[in-house]
Amino acid sequence: MKRLTAVALCLGAAALAGGCMKPAAPDLTVQQFMARKVDPASKVYFSSVQYISDETGNHDIKPETDADWAKVQQSAVDLQAYGKALQTPGYTEGRNPDWTTFSQSLVEISQQAETAAKAKDPDKVFEVSGTIYAVCDACHMAYPKDSKTPGGGSAS
Repeated sequence: MKRLTAVALCLGAAALAGGCMKPAAPDLTVQQFMARKVDPASKVYFSSVQYISDETGNHDIKPETDADWAKVQQSAVDLQAYGKALQTPGYTEGRNPDWTTFSQSLVEISQQAETAAKAKDPDKVFEVSGTIYAVCDACHMAYPKDSKTPGGGSAS
């Protein structure tokens, strides 16, 4: 009777919460997800504001049009979504709790990135991009691409 009750509870929970089965694996491996999603979005944000000094002089690169700023803002929104996706069971399973901490940090700094882009503040975008880089780098150090950790690592 106890076994039947447990099965009934599991079936009831499955109907309400999506199942007693193991969560479905993501469509992309961590490396693929980083290479196809996170890396391109981060590059849009990183490259949006730059200060370059070369043999031709000093150059301030920043978004000029509303469309340019919208692209920067969208990259920040995308990074938030990707940070949340990296916290799903398909990506967290078998990893240490720091994986979720890194992923949540990406969400939080990407919220600041979105705010900076909405404000069209190139100095803040530049500052926040450095913090995004630091968050990503810390995770890549803990989960290098060639790590034996399941699905470990970065796209770089």
